[in-house]
Amino acid sequence: MRGIPHSDPTRPGTPHLVLVESNTTGSGRAFCAAARDRGVDPVLLSRDPDRYPYVARDGIAAVTVDTADRAEVLRACRALPGPVAGVTSSSEYFVASAAAAARSLGLPAPDPGAVDRTRDKARQRAVLAAAGVPVPAFHEVDSVPAGVAAARAVIAAAGRAVVKPVLGSGSDGVRLCASPGEAETALLPLLGGRPGARALVESYLEGPEYSVETFDDRVVGVTAKHLGPHPLFLETGHEHPAPLPADRERALAETALAALAALGLGWGPAHVEVRLTAAGPAVVEVNPRLAGGMIPALVAAATGVDLVGATVDRVLGRGPDLAPHRARAAAIRFLFATEPGTVLAAFTGAAADLPGVVSAVVTAREGDRIEVTRSFRDRIGHVIALGRDAAEAADRAREAAGALAVLTAGPEPVAVPAD
Repeated sequence: MRGIPHSDPTRPGTPHLVLVESNTTGSGRAFCAAARDRGVDPVLLSRDPDRYPYVARDGIAAVTVDTADRAEVLRACRALPGPVAGVTSSSEYFVASAAAAARSLGLPAPDPGAVDRTRDKARQRAVLAAAGVPVPAFHEVDSVPAGVAAARAVIAAAGRAVVKPVLGSGSDGVRLCASPGEAETALLPLLGGRPGARALVESYLEGPEYSVETFDDRVVGVTAKHLGPHPLFLETGHEHPAPLPADRERALAETALAALAALGLGWGPAHVEVRLTAAGPAVVEVNPRLAGGMIPALVAAATGVDLVGATVDRVLGRGPDLAPHRARAAAIRFLFATEPGTVLAAFTGAAADLPGVVSAVVTAREGDRIEVTRSFRDRIGHVIALGRDAAEAADRAREAAGALAVLTAGPEPVAVPAD
């Protein structure tokens, strides 16, 4: 463990909000800003703080520590030169570690066991099914041959199968398969040559997808989700609130809350993905954390509810403000890299000046090397727009996203001259 550097901006005696790792994009930076807004110094624990560009830009204190080791995380918290007011993480992979450290320090946190149970998608499926919460038919497998056999059975019964890793986020490694051969191709990178690895093979849920954003035991709102073409499940945009009749919104909300109760969650934020099938809502998965995909920013634009700030308040033992301050429709659309290369120039163009646009961002910078991964990591920009309803907001976001531009040269790396 390497201690906080001498140049660290934390103030002697000021309470710390400890963040165990972060997002490379999205809400990680916002957690630090929210802490500072509340008079608390953020401190990042990370195996490699340099992988988060905002740390240096914003002067965030950082401690290099093996964050895969929960004992090391707790030791690092106790070694900080000042009181620890809270411990959390904006990263899917470290929410349970942060919760365990917080509980050991007597600080507010979700149940680490419930978080671990939820993050393991096979355990999550089993718990939800046993509680009567609708989920797809599923098989947990630990080898490619077993997975192919399971896929063959699912495809024979339901027409298509979904292959996904047991641990992960952002739809990484999730594939829709129409044949056993396609399932084998999807399973190989998840299980081939990886002792102890597990995957799920499950039936495909037909119907539009939504996410229910919750906090503690209440529903904050329902988000409509848009996915790119199969076989991937890449999220290309969202609208909040989802344009739904009241009875369908209520059914989605009730299903999400039943899932949280079954898993022992209900502390702080959660993000429950649900498909509205012909038979009713069915849970795609429960995530024991804030939504990704800039959904917290979308909720804030639409309703004024600051989910990041509410989470920081909850972690610090303060009462979160979840009261809506306005009622608007908001939509986000993402810009994706389609070819590898080196960024020569990046522009938001006229996007920010178009009607309803409240945020137009290109995250790629000159000189960046872009690799196409066919995952959420290919996002290199986004636009958030408001409208009188979801349809108008979506139209405005699509138009503005079309004004974003990133010029690349490649696929071989090139040097970009300094200004």
